[in-house]
Amino acid sequence: MAVTIRDILNDKGAEVATLGSTAVVGEVAALLRSKGIGAIVVVDDADDVVGLVSERDVVHALAEQGDQVLLTPVVEVMSRDTPTCTGAARVDDVAALMTRGRHRHVPVVEDDRLVGIVSVGDVVRSRMDALTETADQLRAYVSRGY
Repeated sequence: MAVTIRDILNDKGAEVATLGSTAVVGEVAALLRSKGIGAIVVVDDADDVVGLVSERDVVHALAEQGDQVLLTPVVEVMSRDTPTCTGAARVDDVAALMTRGRHRHVPVVEDDRLVGIVSVGDVVRSRMDALTETADQLRAYVSRGY
């Protein structure tokens, strides 16, 4: 059976950091640091996903604009064309999406509601766990002398 994004969320938890579209970059930086995370989902007043802002977005904005960017609205530095997935999506499919688009984080949406986020690290960890389980099963099979 294929591993799904829902399996990852069940293991790691579905907590996802969000900020409203009126937040400023300084708030983003503070939340990224306090939560020890790499990205925040930006939502509108109806809690619909409007974008994603990452550590990389903040660093690029700081390099280009200096520290005055900390007072800039997040909507000016966030990525707007953020792909999403559902909990039923296969991990392999989301890994391919991340690789093709060079996305490090993908919000998880169910019935138009944000329910989580997965990172490239979550996807890699899940795939490694599956490979380890397969290797263990093969070792057990071989050691039984079949």
